[in-house]
Amino acid sequence: MPKLFGTAGIRAKYLKKVNPQLAFNLGLALAKYNDSSGKLVLGHDVRTTSPLLAYALASGAMSGGLDVLILGLAPTPIVAYSTHKTDAKVGVSVTASHNPPEDNGFKVYDSNGMEYTVDMEEEIEELLENIDKDYYVPWDRVGKSISIPNLIEEYVEELIDKFKMVPKRSVRVIVDCANGAAYNITPRILRSLGAKTLTIHCNPDGFFPGRTPEPRPDVLNYLNDLLSSLDAEAAFAHDGDADRLSVLTRKQGFIKQDRLIALYAKLKLSDRKGDIIVSIDVGGAVEEVVERYGGKIIRWKLGKTHEKLKGRTNVLLAAEPWKLIDPDWGLWVDGIYQAAWLTNLILTHGSLDDLLKDIPNYPSKRVSIKFDEEKIADVYKDVVEDLLSVKENVKITTIDGVRLDYDDYSWVLVRKSGTEPKIRIYVEARNRQRLKELTSRVLELIKKHADKREAKIYSIEGM
Repeated sequence: MPKLFGTAGIRAKYLKKVNPQLAFNLGLALAKYNDSSGKLVLGHDVRTTSPLLAYALASGAMSGGLDVLILGLAPTPIVAYSTHKTDAKVGVSVTASHNPPEDNGFKVYDSNGMEYTVDMEEEIEELLENIDKDYYVPWDRVGKSISIPNLIEEYVEELIDKFKMVPKRSVRVIVDCANGAAYNITPRILRSLGAKTLTIHCNPDGFFPGRTPEPRPDVLNYLNDLLSSLDAEAAFAHDGDADRLSVLTRKQGFIKQDRLIALYAKLKLSDRKGDIIVSIDVGGAVEEVVERYGGKIIRWKLGKTHEKLKGRTNVLLAAEPWKLIDPDWGLWVDGIYQAAWLTNLILTHGSLDDLLKDIPNYPSKRVSIKFDEEKIADVYKDVVEDLLSVKENVKITTIDGVRLDYDDYSWVLVRKSGTEPKIRIYVEARNRQRLKELTSRVLELIKKHADKREAKIYSIEGM
């Protein structure tokens, strides 16, 4: 069986890898992995195939002896939260996150609400490869199905309680939920905190008619006009399952993800010193702020920063672009929590623009090249070989893809997406000319090897 788990859970086009049989088998394997007893929390996003896959997974889990606690339609962070709150052994969110509507998948959480580690995922894959009749329990031990919609309201109330303060100023914000699972969650929370909240794309629709669910800068350009015409101070945009958050302000437009992570790190380190875990694609702004405030940076793989929380007692946050884990709230990525935290800040401490004043803003670019699935592995292998043979004076890091750090503080990262047939390029520099130079150089390298392998490039996003 080919590897199923990628950067963040299992994701693929419906019926290609992800199908009802896989969902049933995954439920059965998770039951076996968890000693055929206990509870599994189950939620799903708005995709047209999500309820079907959720019920198939529930059937497999119950066949293997787990009681299934069903949230129904719920953002992924609430699935993780509920897994922790109910003392369940495992939680599953049926979602493909920011992928297109024809995709679907599964994110799996342990009893603490933390995503499974790579080692745990490998054990699940081994169980999936060896499905056997002894995975099933007899008739008198099959699991029960229990509805728990109340956990959604508990999450909302607890998050409001955490950030509720008397507002010091009147603020108008826009919330864009991408027609996704947070459609009636994030807007309610921000209104309860005191923000005048305007919504767009907040009707749930598995076809994502409003926009693509990935909250990239190019996708969210239209929000700049809305911010001006509606006299709103900030806009918050989710992906399909609300583990991600993008932010725009009326003055600055799209706020680079590194600057938000740097702001979170500054706030945490101002209270006490500790470790800041970041993914390999995080850049100079975070490094500078963490050093300035006496913290320590720990880098790890994209989508797996949670792994570095294990065994560490002084971690203040774990973050990657769009995603934040605040251990003071929980051990899961939570875009709704980010929106609530930022809303609290701008209601009580001033505008987001003012809060970001001392955070560096270096030019950067993120480019995604979509390939034919059959050829992408060979193209990527050739590109990596070329990058590793670079003769310039660079620091090379291979935690996740290949990152080249230059003496002038510019850097390039090239990695293969773990969720889509794409090669991604991440570039940062101290000036736009250097940024353009490095981006063009790497893009031409990828095109050269694509031509050599006769690999079709379907699209280039982010240029």
